[in-house]
Amino acid sequence: MKITVSRKKLSTTVSGDTHRYLHSLVKSGRAGTIAEAVDLVAERVQRLEQRARLERDTAAYFAGSPAGVQKEEARLEQALSDSVDEVSFEE
Repeated sequence: MKITVSRKKLSTTVSGDTHRYLHSLVKSGRAGTIAEAVDLVAERVQRLEQRARLERDTAAYFAGSPAGVQKEEARLEQALSDSVDEVSFEE
């Protein structure tokens, strides 16, 4: 993983488990350096947070939508499900 953006200096201490994990990322080749390992972990956490926010926002949308909208969404969901059942994935 090559980072092409400007880097910021970070000087800190971490738990022994975290240190071992970061080193394992480097040793396995998933990161080139400890700094890249920290970036990799931070990116993963950000993606998880974004997914959780999307799930919350989606649930809130459906919870707050009028019954007519919910009925239409259910109809569209069923239509999509039915159309997938008709598709053959075999060659």
